Amino acid sequence: MSSHQHTPPAGPDDAEHVDFAVDLTSQEMLRRAQVMAALGPDWDPVEVLRGEEQAYDLLYSGLDAEQQRLYDDLVAAGVLPVRGGGHAAP
Repeated sequence: MSSHQHTPPAGPDDAEHVDFAVDLTSQEMLRRAQVMAALGPDWDPVEVLRGEEQAYDLLYSGLDAEQQRLYDDLVAAGVLPVRGGGHAAP
């Protein structure tokens, strides 16, 4: 069997490396402007956060005893934040 050795190609890039940089600042500003335009003028971030809090309150409401125990364990472990004095809303 013959032995195969890989010989890297020789060329002008072997002698020195070339620094290459791309400034994406203008593209990032354009992307942010497009996101804000898509959200529209009526977007209210405070109202969005309130809605999320209401959704979490609803999510953790009406738990049965086993679900409540698991919820309390997850809160105690720091996996879920404390809501409603440490217990899910009834």
